[in-house]
Amino acid sequence: MTNMANTQTDRRMRVLFHSLGLSCLGGALFLQVLVFADILIRGYFMAVERNPVILASEIGLTAFSLVYFVYIYQRFIRSVR
Repeated sequence: MTNMANTQTDRRMRVLFHSLGLSCLGGALFLQVLVFADILIRGYFMAVERNPVILASEIGLTAFSLVYFVYIYQRFIRSVR
């Protein structure tokens, strides 16, 4: 019974990890489209974040999405071999 509970917990953690990772990557793509659209319309893009909590959150999520992207990329490359 304990082994089954550990398996369920591991599965939930994997689902949480992939959900957060894919959400971060999706958010990054969406933001990139918004930035490029603004550049196409105005010719430039400028953003300033004054709230340190928001800035720290954005930096943390960006770092997580980079780690997740490298993880998924390595898994894909290893599966192709």
